[in-house]
Amino acid sequence: MQGLIADLAKGGPVLTDGSWGTQIMRRGLKPGECPDSWNLTHPDKVEEVAGEYVDAGSAVILTNTFGANAFVLSRFGLEDRVAPINRAGVEISRRAAGGRAHVFASLGPSGRMLAARQVTPDGLRRAFEEQASALADAGPDAIVVETMMDLEEALIAAAAAKSTGLPVIACLVFDAGKAKDRTMTGTTPEQAVEALSAIGVDGVGANCGQGIEGFIPICRRMRAATSLPLWMKPNAGLPERVGGQAVYRTTASQFASFAPGLVGAGANFIGGCCGTEGPFIRELGRALFPGGSRP
Repeated sequence: MQGLIADLAKGGPVLTDGSWGTQIMRRGLKPGECPDSWNLTHPDKVEEVAGEYVDAGSAVILTNTFGANAFVLSRFGLEDRVAPINRAGVEISRRAAGGRAHVFASLGPSGRMLAARQVTPDGLRRAFEEQASALADAGPDAIVVETMMDLEEALIAAAAAKSTGLPVIACLVFDAGKAKDRTMTGTTPEQAVEALSAIGVDGVGANCGQGIEGFIPICRRMRAATSLPLWMKPNAGLPERVGGQAVYRTTASQFASFAPGLVGAGANFIGGCCGTEGPFIRELGRALFPGGSRP
């Protein structure tokens, strides 16, 4: 199990999945409702999302557990439901995968800022260990720490994930600074790679924040700094607000046209984040494996 990430990466680019939040909203999530709670209340709808990505060709799918830590769940009065929500999220994705795809459990940020003293490092550690343990109990193939804007929080979350014994990939959001190549707290791709590698993660990467074209230089810089597998999940461009809704203008074919460049920059795992859905993953597959020549 410990060599899974490296083994998958050796086989050529690995197609992952797309957005989960927007997909669940399209299936009826109401404003102010907790997306992760749908693992218990609407498991069939969540399984539809996972199944759509498997059918689109994803070799790796995530779980509907991005915000299933005690801090985020407390906004909805669900902080005592961490374990069942996380376990159900993994079980749903495993059912949808049906042996056709690997299941990597999603572990997202707390929504609290260390720098603003909204939370302590020890408080984060306890919350992430609770979530990671619940995820691991349900038997995912790996854990992906994603959408982290603060390197210190990412390190705490990744260490908690690693404590389960599962393979771990850790990703940050690079969308700040003049070149959109730093995290919100000023971390560069090189600094992120160095710090995360030092705690023994199995892969590093970036997700969210900007469109796929902006990921190519970030990926290239990460590859120059490490031999670890790289995980890249860009947005479908930046959203526009239309009628109170976020609208992404990048099309699936436009998105996929940058995939060869991302592979050339060193990416091993490629998928999509906000604004991407099943057709984006299908187009990515066509771009990555012309003629259907998948590894």
